[in-house]
Amino acid sequence: MSKRRPRRAAVTGIGVVAPNGTSTETFWKSTREGISVLDRVTREGCEHLPLKVAGEVRNFDPPSAVEERYLVQTDRFTHFAMAAADQALDDARLDRPATDAAPFSVGVVTAAGSGGGEFGQRELQQLWSKGSRFVGPYQSIAWFYAASTGQISIRRGFKGPCGVIASDEAGGLDAVAHAARAVRRGTDVMVTGATEAPLAPYSMVCQLGYPELSTVADPDRAYRPFTAAACGFVPAEGGAMLVVEAEDTALERGAPVRAHLAGHAATFTGASRWAESRAGLAEAIRGALAEAGCAPEEIDVVFADALGTPEADRAEALAITDALGPHGTRVPVTAPKTAVGRGNCAAAVLDVAAAVLAMEHGVIPPTPNVFDVCHDLDLVTSRARAAEPRTALVLTRGLMGSNSALVLRLGPGDTS
Repeated sequence: MSKRRPRRAAVTGIGVVAPNGTSTETFWKSTREGISVLDRVTREGCEHLPLKVAGEVRNFDPPSAVEERYLVQTDRFTHFAMAAADQALDDARLDRPATDAAPFSVGVVTAAGSGGGEFGQRELQQLWSKGSRFVGPYQSIAWFYAASTGQISIRRGFKGPCGVIASDEAGGLDAVAHAARAVRRGTDVMVTGATEAPLAPYSMVCQLGYPELSTVADPDRAYRPFTAAACGFVPAEGGAMLVVEAEDTALERGAPVRAHLAGHAATFTGASRWAESRAGLAEAIRGALAEAGCAPEEIDVVFADALGTPEADRAEALAITDALGPHGTRVPVTAPKTAVGRGNCAAAVLDVAAAVLAMEHGVIPPTPNVFDVCHDLDLVTSRARAAEPRTALVLTRGLMGSNSALVLRLGPGDTS
């Protein structure tokens, strides 16, 4: 009697709404070419704040992407999520008749760090300036960090396992891993990812308490990780959603298996304890490699967390070599987020999307605005590097101390 092969979790669809592109195609073209879109903050009410540079999504029209009945009860971060989820489902060739026929086979899991700050600020301003009768009923749900999971599942009729991950900036990667494990346990399809909209005045004021935040006014110099001039990170909005499903079911319906979610691990080392994050991130890398059955030498590219402060960057560089050994100083490392900003939970999911696309297209995207690397890393700078990556490692850390690592393998691979 043959032993049943474990279900493998595969990425079959990608959807992106980012500062450098509001579709997967435009995002990848800008990422591959290293086009930086960091610029001065233009959001109303932010002119007087010391935070001057961010990654804004400027070519996104919510009414064209989301129906009015959902638009009025949701914040900008959920608009991004619903639009990106639609893209991902279309990319995975999962149409409404197919999902309507088996609603309990599709689940949703997202992560969010900033929540619906813009919606919440508007309603609270109404409360204090005009009174309680001028506060809309959706204030109770639109700000909530779980709003995107709920609205995607309601809008598309998905009744499988749903959830939200709260592990600060590492949450995006953890949500993808949660989806993969749900698929391995028996759910056919999971819609997963993270989107953020932290550029409303109230949200930006909240972020000013982070000492790691860059307040440099020059977009070309505001976010330069792994250099002697590192001065912190700049925030961003937008994000990405993925369709993760069982490889067998994807192949049965003729959907492309773009990559496998091979291994993941997470650790916790405490808020802003960047020196300690060295050991925590290295342990997460080792755990992800172990789950993937992957040797350090098999990693072909690392998508770095790239916080952008000297202490945090040094800890990450050392964690990579601690976990990968001598290979850690030779493997290509990239941080394409320096082109768009570090969008809380969404940053790592954008890196997952970029990693899949890099493996598919045989090229490693560059790290914009970074030239004089001062760490023992083979950081890809200036321009994209031709390569044939088949296994990628994506790293992320949170300001509150979470560390997460994910191993991706190019699909479909061996199915025997």
